[in-house]
Amino acid sequence: MPEFAYQGRDGRGELVTGLLEGATSSAVADQLFSNGITPVHINQAATVAAASGKPGQISFGQPKVVLGDLMLFSRQMHTLLKAGVPISRALAGLQESSSNPTLNRVVGEVREKLESGHELSLGLQAHPKVFTPFMVNMIRVGELTGRLDEVFLRLYEFFVFEKKIGDDIRTAMRYPTIVISALAIAMFIVNVFVIPAFAKMFASFKAQLPLMTRILIGMSNFVVAYWPFIIVGLAVAVFGFRAYVRTPAGRLSWDWLKLRLPLIGPLVHKASLARFSRSFALAGKSGVPIVQTLSLTADVVGNAYLESRILQMREGIERGETILRNAIAAAVFDPVVLQMVAVGEETGEMSSLMAEIADMYERDVGVEVESLSAKAEPILLVLMGVLVLILALGVFMPMWDMVSAARGGSK
Repeated sequence: MPEFAYQGRDGRGELVTGLLEGATSSAVADQLFSNGITPVHINQAATVAAASGKPGQISFGQPKVVLGDLMLFSRQMHTLLKAGVPISRALAGLQESSSNPTLNRVVGEVREKLESGHELSLGLQAHPKVFTPFMVNMIRVGELTGRLDEVFLRLYEFFVFEKKIGDDIRTAMRYPTIVISALAIAMFIVNVFVIPAFAKMFASFKAQLPLMTRILIGMSNFVVAYWPFIIVGLAVAVFGFRAYVRTPAGRLSWDWLKLRLPLIGPLVHKASLARFSRSFALAGKSGVPIVQTLSLTADVVGNAYLESRILQMREGIERGETILRNAIAAAVFDPVVLQMVAVGEETGEMSSLMAEIADMYERDVGVEVESLSAKAEPILLVLMGVLVLILALGVFMPMWDMVSAARGGSK
């Protein structure tokens, strides 16, 4: 039998790798599940070295496969498979109809693997930059249960939900981002062009300037003299921050902080839990065991801190504790959600109730989006007013003093 190289996560969430013999990748996945390992990648050992660096990679300059492409892919696959079209023919039709050249190429490579005797999930798994481990594992479950068309429909519904959540967050952040960017540009222009012009005029007075004016002129002189270093410093800070966030510790700290930011924190928290609840319901309805469900959904939330809490829930369930007890210990769910979890655990309808929880969080995200602009607008207006007041006092106070002195001299 052929050998397969696998990567997976054990009961503690740690990454494990190795080689297993099996007739197919699905047989190897069954072996891993039975050993308490959730597979992430399974590739035939003979082709791993040859495949690395070519399949699954998106060349520079090629368009990315976005969420809308995956939505269309999942919906069309569901429709074609439900109509009885063979998977290979369905992929060929998708390859011809897709407007994304990257997706066309990827689907073509997946179809080649399928026609050479591999499972669909293994072909998708070779393209991790296009198809997420969650999607691959859900399709593998569909292959094992014979309900592949239903899995594609549920994936489509999940991608629709994911797109709506992402659109809501971008909508909420648009107004504050525009206002803050405009303020930053305005302050740069004022410091570089406006204040130096007034500084030359004030210098001709040869008089003691007010403190506010001296501060503004000092800041302006600093910006004008060192603006290249300021830009380089900001660029270094941005790149350094991004490099730090890419580390496990940095991502955990940053994601923890995002949940506690004023105004934005509740929105990020509810959006992440909405993703978790929806993916949990999808995996549960597809027949994935609870422990593997938590492993899969932990990668979907998009927040390292919440991911760590979900993995802690999984560890408690593996020890034989109840879902409710571990959900309470995670300290990330609302009391109403905990009540619904308790009911779902007692009735065995956890997947249905998790879908209702996802709907509830989705509505909460919509409310947070609508209220964010209303909450942020007065704060931004106050900030703009303070900046305008500082500039006005710094520029006009010397002019008022000059006018007062001129009136006194004329008397």
